[in-house]
Amino acid sequence: MMKKFVKMREFIPLYLMMIPCASYLIINNYIPMFGIIAAFKKFQVTEGIFGSPWIGWENFEYLLGSGDLAIIVRNTLLYNAAFIIVNMVVGLLLAIFISEVKNKRMKQLYQSSILLPFTISMVVISYIVFAFLSQENGMLNNTILRSNPVQWYSDPTWWPLILILVECWKNVGYGALIFIAGIVTIDRSLYEAAAIDGAGKWKQICHITLPSLVPSIIILFLLSVSRIAYSDFGLFYLIPQNSGTLFNVTSTIDTYVYGALMSPGGIGRSAATGLIQAVVGFVLIIFVNGFIRKVSAKNAIF
Repeated sequence: MMKKFVKMREFIPLYLMMIPCASYLIINNYIPMFGIIAAFKKFQVTEGIFGSPWIGWENFEYLLGSGDLAIIVRNTLLYNAAFIIVNMVVGLLLAIFISEVKNKRMKQLYQSSILLPFTISMVVISYIVFAFLSQENGMLNNTILRSNPVQWYSDPTWWPLILILVECWKNVGYGALIFIAGIVTIDRSLYEAAAIDGAGKWKQICHITLPSLVPSIIILFLLSVSRIAYSDFGLFYLIPQNSGTLFNVTSTIDTYVYGALMSPGGIGRSAATGLIQAVVGFVLIIFVNGFIRKVSAKNAIF
């Protein structure tokens, strides 16, 4: 017993350093989980969560009966799947392109240009997008589409593409920088040997660069999948200007929860939606991690 105590004393500084992060995790992530019971109650402000009457599965039945649940779950999952694929491909292309730039000053310039979208807030991006798409004063309607202007905020046709492009512009820099860091660690002698054997740039990328980046790709993929049931609230709420006519193509679980909270008696429905969101995300990450563990066990999270 004494030996264990002496051994633990060595890690006391680490335990002390862990206290702020652990406290934040408990307060922000675990204590609010007690609010799940609101999904099974008819919330009344005067009674509070614990005093409000139980109504069982009525909030879930309302979601299923309204038809909104299928729309918001579909949009959330499909958009996030598209974001993962597009950001991964574009991030890899940018990282490989930058790694091939010979001029050091040009390389720093490209790295700064990748960091820029990641540092711009969603509020600023929403204003920029509105400047392009405004039906009366937008750049597109007043230049390229002057003869045939588009009512962007009432026509859902182009919004899947718009949201994918905006999200890529905002977040692709994060993955690209991770891939650049991975490329830097690759032994340069491998490229030199491949060049001596007559391999061109394309073959070097296919047989050296991409295989070396597989662990980074898998980790980024798993991290993205862990958030696949969640969405960027700013992207889906601010960019479409909360237009009701775009509900079928821009509404996600997060925006629906916010809308439910703002409506009378919507706390129970929003809690039910959030619970479904958590369950869907949990099931997906378990499934994907199990698949990764079978393909490459060392790269799985657990």
